[in-house]
Amino acid sequence: MRVLFFPDEGLDVSGSAAELVALALALAAGKGSVATTASAEPSFGGTELASVEVVSTSGPGVHIGVELERGALRIEGDRPGLTALAEELQSIAEMDDGGHQHIEYFPDHYYLAAGSLAMVVKSPHGGMPTR
Repeated sequence: MRVLFFPDEGLDVSGSAAELVALALALAAGKGSVATTASAEPSFGGTELASVEVVSTSGPGVHIGVELERGALRIEGDRPGLTALAEELQSIAEMDDGGHQHIEYFPDHYYLAAGSLAMVVKSPHGGMPTR
């Protein structure tokens, strides 16, 4: 899995179906860490993060943030919110063509908390449809 952080835009997440499912399982469990891999592909000014950490809290909602000093994407939140995000990631992992999902906060979002970073998660088949 590759996670890039762009300070002005948010996060770009890409990986195989198995890697996205591993992250979804950590979210569903409410805890865990998923290692990322460095890539030889250009980062286009983004910072590659070394891990994704999931932490269960009392909420409300899910907060998506970055701890730059540790190179970590940190996703913390209440169990209902983490489960909702896990279901979204599972659905992206199951895509049978290219595409991507924008996960970003807006007022009254049903599981994201205010202050969460925007995140784009790409299909295992790439960010754009081929059909």
